[in-house]
Amino acid sequence: MAEWRKSTRSGNASNCVEVANGVGVRDSKAPAAHVEVGAAAWTSFLSTVKRDR
Repeated sequence: MAEWRKSTRSGNASNCVEVANGVGVRDSKAPAAHVEVGAAAWTSFLSTVKRDR
């Protein structure tokens, strides 16, 4: 079973994106579905987000 987590910036909000290592991302409002994201793609995504801050 995957351990899903959300950003600490989400606080107690119920509308957020959650991530699970080795699994992907999902919408907290629709937890039964998720999008698989590979490690290289996730690393690239995070690098882009951090660079464009």
